[in-house]
Amino acid sequence: MVDTAGGTDPVALAQILLEAGARILQLRLKEAGSRDFLVAAREIVALCGARGAILIVNDRADIAKLAGADGVHVGQDDLPLTDARAIVGADSIVGVSTHSVEQARAAVAGGADYIGFGAIYSGGLKNVANAQGLGRLRAVRAAVSLPIVAIGGITEETMPEALAAGADAAAIITDVVRAADIPAKVRALLAITARSAA
Repeated sequence: MVDTAGGTDPVALAQILLEAGARILQLRLKEAGSRDFLVAAREIVALCGARGAILIVNDRADIAKLAGADGVHVGQDDLPLTDARAIVGADSIVGVSTHSVEQARAAVAGGADYIGFGAIYSGGLKNVANAQGLGRLRAVRAAVSLPIVAIGGITEETMPEALAAGADAAAIITDVVRAADIPAKVRALLAITARSAA
């Protein structure tokens, strides 16, 4: 996930992640103004396009549409899924953050392409105190067939158990942007994903 939490310019960070092998990025710029967000999104769309990678914009369907991103990810307090879809278009990817089986089912009924579920672990970028845990992830996996991206406090060490509990992928910020060697960290995470899929 591309976020400025580590103090790195988002475009530079996207370049590092892509060069290390990442093929799906989510651009999350909570503190950026709309102009700066759009500029960064357009530059990262170009980088992703050159490498056949996918860019999902967090929260901002308008930025996703204007930048030509592949899709948007919305939270429970952001634009409703149907409105986000109306902005980005029927062919774009729309993901929804969920925190319960009921929200996951609602996302499916609303036409989401995938769901994020979490926070799986305490801590992380948002310093979550009350995590959902692996048991609730398993319950969501049993309830829906959409791809699930596990979110919240996931690290290289805990990613395998999140995947084993039913997640198809994991969105990771802190463990990546604070790594001493970001490319090595990305490669390690991709290797875990490959082993899980084998």
